[in-house]
Amino acid sequence: MVSPKVQLRAQLWRQIAANKMAMAGAIMILSMFVLAALAPLIAADPGAVDVSRQLQPPSFHAWLGTDDLGRDVFSRIAYGARISLLVGFVAVGIATVVGIAVGALAGYYGGWVDTIVMRFVDIMLCFPSFFLILAVIAFLEPSIWNIMIIIGLTGWMGVARLVRAEFLSLRERDFVLAIRSLGASDTRIILRHILPNALSPVLVSAALGIAGAILTESALSFLGIGVQPPTPSWGNMLIVGKQTLGTAWWLSFFPGMAILITVLGYNLLGEGLRDALDPRLKR
Repeated sequence: MVSPKVQLRAQLWRQIAANKMAMAGAIMILSMFVLAALAPLIAADPGAVDVSRQLQPPSFHAWLGTDDLGRDVFSRIAYGARISLLVGFVAVGIATVVGIAVGALAGYYGGWVDTIVMRFVDIMLCFPSFFLILAVIAFLEPSIWNIMIIIGLTGWMGVARLVRAEFLSLRERDFVLAIRSLGASDTRIILRHILPNALSPVLVSAALGIAGAILTESALSFLGIGVQPPTPSWGNMLIVGKQTLGTAWWLSFFPGMAILITVLGYNLLGEGLRDALDPRLKR
């Protein structure tokens, strides 16, 4: 006999598979994961300099052309995919963990705890996230790990509000009252019974958040305060593309397309998850 959880997962997969836009997004994301995973096998050394091959257009020998130092653009995009995907997952992972903890605390206990926590969330939301990130990075060394941590610690507020709203609704349900009457601890009630039922909007937010984190990292790298050369990043590749835009279009076009495909893929998948997980959207 198939368990209810297995049936629920199968139903969710069928709903996502029936959504053409969500599947298109999943294919885009999967293609980037495959590119990143196979980079050591299909790409050359992304830092190999060959001045005799400067600014060569796309050809059989260099599929996506070469940059101003003769480095292969395809290889740098492939290895840059590893950086962008890592930044997206780690940053959103940090933001999700912090947001769930803060939102669960405020939503479950309510009262003065909710008031204090949510006023702090409101204060954090008053600061434009990108400029807050710029201010923090100004005091730290620009590195990939600092970038991931800073993006994560400045992007948890939306998750906290979503989790709080779900906890406020779920904490008064009959199954929670029954468990509480049996003497279960607050920690057990939160982690084992309320949180699993409050994760649906968090999954959607995480999918969309990864897209936002990738865009933020690309913007920081483009400004020169993100991932530092010679480490390849889609954002710092665009710096070279900007300097040679009139003579070497491929240096801007291909990294830009990589960012576009990845971000669009996560946005489409996030919308598909929202349609599948929100019962109010079912027809």
